[in-house]
Amino acid sequence: MSTAPTPTKEQLSDYCHNLLRPGNTNCAGCGMSMGLQWLDEALGEDRPTLVIPACCGIVTAGAFPTSAYGVPTVAATFASAPAVATGVSVVYRLNNEDRPTVCWTGDGGTYDIGVATLSAAAERNEDMIYVCYDNEIYGNTGGQRSSATPEGVVTSTTEKGKAERKKDMMAIMAGHRIPYAATLSLAHREDFLRKVRRARSLRGFKFFLILSPCPTGWKSEAEDSVDLIRLAVRSGLFPVYEVFGGVRYRVNVQPDGTPVEEYMKRQRRYTKGKTDAAVLRRFIEDQWHYLNGMVRAFPAGPND
Repeated sequence: MSTAPTPTKEQLSDYCHNLLRPGNTNCAGCGMSMGLQWLDEALGEDRPTLVIPACCGIVTAGAFPTSAYGVPTVAATFASAPAVATGVSVVYRLNNEDRPTVCWTGDGGTYDIGVATLSAAAERNEDMIYVCYDNEIYGNTGGQRSSATPEGVVTSTTEKGKAERKKDMMAIMAGHRIPYAATLSLAHREDFLRKVRRARSLRGFKFFLILSPCPTGWKSEAEDSVDLIRLAVRSGLFPVYEVFGGVRYRVNVQPDGTPVEEYMKRQRRYTKGKTDAAVLRRFIEDQWHYLNGMVRAFPAGPND
């Protein structure tokens, strides 16, 4: 019977230093796992403190007394993560420590339950990086719909498809006039790393939105996760862009006209309910009409 080789001391040291350690509880194909690894790569030796509310991200840690996180991590309630992160950030500032504080949250704790404290922290321009890994459902509690769930999608609480459109969280955050807000694509690694490093160089509140595949909730194959994000970007369903100071816009990746049906047909959350592709096409058209208008009216400058 074969056994895995025993890790060397150097390998064990590397594992312990990782933000997300091997042996975590995340599902195969989880977009959150890739996002955490790239966050780790972007920050490098600049070790963050994570504040995570109730979501898959805090289950990732595993059972006490061990942890799959290799950095200080605070578990917060669903509604309080930005408030807790505010306290962590202030303590570091009072002690003259230049360490990043990162809120790592799902869409339920961002779009819905946590939006009040999120808005409050953004309005105060607290010094933190806020990351929402958006899997478009309450993935940790049974796959219920959230206000991030797209129109027409079948969830455990919308068996005939959700009736309402997805909330535009980026527009809401831009309305707070925070220093920096951007979307992050798991199919565009260099753009992802650049944006995180840009956020780290700025003071004040920074907001990131990641479209994060959830094979369990999306009813997709684990090996398709990155391809699904690539299709979402290419079809225009998930725009990749930045907003500076809440008023200056830059699109980073242009859609290439890929039919949104290519994205839909690889997820049973769409095919089970026989979602009309025309619904998503209208959403994409409206979304890009707004976004292109903002870029024309308020373009980012060369110093942004």
